[in-house]
Amino acid sequence: MKLLITGGAGFLGARLARTLLARPALCGQTISGIVLADLVAPPADLLADARVEARVGALLAQAPALGAEGFDGVFHLASAVSAECEADFDLGLRSNLDTTRALLDALRTHVNGGGAPAGFVFASSVAVYGSDAAVPLPAVVRDDTLPTPQSSYGVHKFVIEQLIADYTRKGYIDGRTARLMTVSVRPGRPNGAASSFLSGMIREPLAGLASVCPVPVDTQVALASPANTINGLITVFEASREAFGGRTALNLPALTVTVQQMLDALRAAGGEAALARVRFQPDAGIAAIVGGWPARFEAGRSVGLGLKPDADFDSVVRQYMQDHPQAIDRS
Repeated sequence: MKLLITGGAGFLGARLARTLLARPALCGQTISGIVLADLVAPPADLLADARVEARVGALLAQAPALGAEGFDGVFHLASAVSAECEADFDLGLRSNLDTTRALLDALRTHVNGGGAPAGFVFASSVAVYGSDAAVPLPAVVRDDTLPTPQSSYGVHKFVIEQLIADYTRKGYIDGRTARLMTVSVRPGRPNGAASSFLSGMIREPLAGLASVCPVPVDTQVALASPANTINGLITVFEASREAFGGRTALNLPALTVTVQQMLDALRAAGGEAALARVRFQPDAGIAAIVGGWPARFEAGRSVGLGLKPDADFDSVVRQYMQDHPQAIDRS
């Protein structure tokens, strides 16, 4: 089985690749190769695996050649993130909508030339939900809750969901969309996402660095650990068409926590010294974006696939510390 991961040099893409390479099979087939497409080269440990190839450059320009290669499966993770899309409208359209359309059309050309349709998992987001004047956001989001995105990023994700459903209907791909929760705790450096602080206010203090919390501590958020997120993407890929249930996007399970509960977990893991490194600096823009996202979910379809939310945020922080011991300040 030959796979493509877009955004393959990023945190989630690289973790997905490592997880897949460690498995004996995917859908009962041995993984013969994984192509990682991104703006930068993937980590060295992945390139050291003979099954891994890198395609470095803008995905929009690479899409025709990638489509011609022929893949058994595609995990489409590449995306401009929320704050980037708000700051640069054209960047968001080009990176998200134009690029995805080019990739889908390249895969369609491959099928029209006699190739088999690829399994295609798209990493969407709960940013497709928001509170609209005509359709207020319910207290609990369910599988049949109407998406009403309130940001450019959320609009992009929802539009792409519909494209994937239609390309699937036409037989050009076997597409499935999984709506991801905010992933925390992410390693590495902050990114341009409005939700970046939900990792930063844990990651930086545990590394001995200062961090900023831009929202009130009673803000509720829906989170998932990196491991749970990757498991969700792979489970969605392996699900039968019947088990996945139609072509509509599926919400992955969510752990609902307040920012205060996250800070409590930070204190439990790193002590008062770690907590003292968090500075509160309100940011109305970030608070508006994050506060507009749903925080409570009932993900019945995910449960039907055997998926569960993380048990608590303390366990999420422990997972991060175990996975990245080099990033923890022990002094």
